[in-house]
Amino acid sequence: MLNIPCVIFAGGKSSRMGEDKSLLPFGRFNTLTEFQLSHLSKIFKTVYISCKNREKFNFSANFIEDLPTDKVFAPTAGFISIFRELKDDSFFAISVDTPFIDKKTVNKIIEADNPHLDATIAKLRDKMQPMCGIYHRSLENRFTHMLKTENHKLGFLLNSSKTSFVDFSDEKPFLNLNHPHEYQEALTLIGYNTKK
Repeated sequence: MLNIPCVIFAGGKSSRMGEDKSLLPFGRFNTLTEFQLSHLSKIFKTVYISCKNREKFNFSANFIEDLPTDKVFAPTAGFISIFRELKDDSFFAISVDTPFIDKKTVNKIIEADNPHLDATIAKLRDKMQPMCGIYHRSLENRFTHMLKTENHKLGFLLNSSKTSFVDFSDEKPFLNLNHPHEYQEALTLIGYNTKK
């Protein structure tokens, strides 16, 4: 079990899915968020859920709500709230819609990290995966500035910071459930295809 805290980001708009994907049933779980919580709790000692409003979830967990003044669906306010809530110098960020992330992938990212970096982020075939990696407290002020200036581009932040990118070639751990067909494909992969 890994000591670094893990935070599942479950506050997105889900516009491409057409409904809140964090609440979609997944496998034997009522929601994708519960699946991720169970899955990642086998890897990390402590797992939190970052969201806009914990009331939408009907299960118990360690929730961290976004700043109440936030009107956007970008994760910027979530990062600020996490740094305020946690005492740790870094945490592992993962999106709720990447249910196939595995311990091998996580370990490779953690092994590449060091305290002198601002972030250590996965990169799949030269495409960065901003919502899969480690963020350090050294970025807290930059996130605050991003929110004030309404700049929510994680890619720009990471490229202009001391970021270590960890290369991967296997796509499966990074499969995102952005569209309905991707959700159905993911259900098929875990043997729970419920498409009528």
